[in-house]
Amino acid sequence: MSEKIEKLVRLLEEKKKTISTMESCTGGGVANAITNIEGASDILHYAAVTYSNEFKIKMGVSKKVIDTYTVYSMETAKEMSKNIALFANSSYGVGITGMLNAIDSVNPSKNPNLVYISIYDRIADTFFDDQIEVFHQDRMKNKEEVISKVIDMLLLLQE
Repeated sequence: MSEKIEKLVRLLEEKKKTISTMESCTGGGVANAITNIEGASDILHYAAVTYSNEFKIKMGVSKKVIDTYTVYSMETAKEMSKNIALFANSSYGVGITGMLNAIDSVNPSKNPNLVYISIYDRIADTFFDDQIEVFHQDRMKNKEEVISKVIDMLLLLQE
């Protein structure tokens, strides 16, 4: 996966584009993967781990969206991606929310394996959304799958 991340960083550098992330279940994994590449400081503007609803709301996610659609929804992921891009004045904002084969007693979900990913292109004012189901018992493997999916999505946007 490091080759893909290296490619992404170089493409964003060439295009003078930047990225910011608001991650929940991946715990900053996308930002961490990017910062493992030399030159990442040129393209990564800001990274937030908003594990709780409280901090998603503090970072601009609408409480009404969370209350209406739940914290585990594409609507919440879209709020996360757009708000982090605007907050950090980045070309792209990445929002990730979902469950990694776990149970959350505070925020029930119909599918504890589903993760929602939204990438907001601030310049085009457009969302690129997808979701991924993860089934590993190992939480780290689930995170790696999600991170890989996000990197693939970002690479597609550079074509």
